[in-house]
Amino acid sequence: MTSVLIVVVAVFFAGMGIVGLAAPVALVKPFGITLSGAAARTEIRAVYGGFGVAIAVVLAVAVTDLGGIRTGAVTTVAAALLGMAGGRLVARVVETPRCFYPTWFYFWVEVAGAAGLLLAAWA
Repeated sequence: MTSVLIVVVAVFFAGMGIVGLAAPVALVKPFGITLSGAAARTEIRAVYGGFGVAIAVVLAVAVTDLGGIRTGAVTTVAAALLGMAGGRLVARVVETPRCFYPTWFYFWVEVAGAAGLLLAAWA
């Protein structure tokens, strides 16, 4: 069961990464972000695309526990997800996002993903 939790989060990151690499404009459109030039699209490809794919690969390796990295890798990715969710909480104080989607939808995806990974890491 714990491997399934890791795989689910890995698939989320892989999807984000692939979309970020292939269609950066589509990835950020729900947030009302416009990408005005090549530099902006490159940034989305790097931060969401490349990072997402890299994290998916780390989690895939963590499932196999190759080199004994499972607990450390899974805990680190959980911390990253909690950091993302924490940023949304800061935004709640500073900006007061009013709509559930996309801000709060992804907040709960991040919290659930982190919880699942921590369960997998420490089970």
